Amino acid sequence: MEFSWLTTFITAGECGSFRKTAEILYISQPTVTVHIKQLEAEVGVSLFEREGKKVKLTEEGRRYLKHARELLHMYQHGLEDISSFSQGYTTKLSIAISPLIADTILPFVLKRYIDKHPEVEIAVKIIESKEIEEAVLHEVVDIGLSCLPTVHSELISELLYHDQVVLVTSHDGRDAESALPLEEEEVLTSQYLLTHNHPAYWDSLCKVVKHHYPTIRMMKVSQVHITKRFIVEGLGVSFLPTSTVRRELLEGRLLQVDCHSFQLPEANTFAVMKYKHRTQEEFLTFISQYRL
Repeated sequence: MEFSWLTTFITAGECGSFRKTAEILYISQPTVTVHIKQLEAEVGVSLFEREGKKVKLTEEGRRYLKHARELLHMYQHGLEDISSFSQGYTTKLSIAISPLIADTILPFVLKRYIDKHPEVEIAVKIIESKEIEEAVLHEVVDIGLSCLPTVHSELISELLYHDQVVLVTSHDGRDAESALPLEEEEVLTSQYLLTHNHPAYWDSLCKVVKHHYPTIRMMKVSQVHITKRFIVEGLGVSFLPTSTVRRELLEGRLLQVDCHSFQLPEANTFAVMKYKHRTQEEFLTFISQYRL
């Protein structure tokens, strides 16, 4: 059996047209017909019914489509594995990372890890924290770096670090030494509070802020990098984890405002795993040396 037959069969089964299959695979329509006939001869059943210019899977064809996909997946996975091995990789590690965590020094940490462990092939998927648990549970990835702990009984959750949340606003253009300190009340009541850019603390924090400042105006902005852009442009203020605004604070693009009326939350980072194998443990030990 040729794997090109399987590719042609799967494509035709999904699009329902030999002509469109030829266009997708950049082969001629007669070649599509030959591939299907050869596969039908191999498996001993008719896989398609012809209806004018259209084709549809027979009952046997629908049943075999699942197996064809599995066969092709195994074949492609084998090619990828031997290619990785030939490049010097002996271990693979797939990591799901929250966009919020990825927007820290994580690229620097990954670079250091790869330099120290050249035998490990890293694959990174950027996934929202609320979806990381499912990705780890179904073994789409080996480990997740999430803003949320897992609640699933089959998964392991380890706290990596605490990150203090701070109130930040745009730079007001005044000299830091001579200007009066920014007041919490003035900052929160004169601008929009940009909320829900972190999956863990905003629901409870909004209630606390609303209790102290009943007339405060709020605007939901789901992504941290967009929130920071809005703040720099003077569109509002926000409570953000220190690690996500460290560079902007050092460069003077954002200013930290002391908050005295209520206690600010912490933003935690968790490692989520299904199996705590050696590679996962080595990776966690390495990144725990750094404050992301």
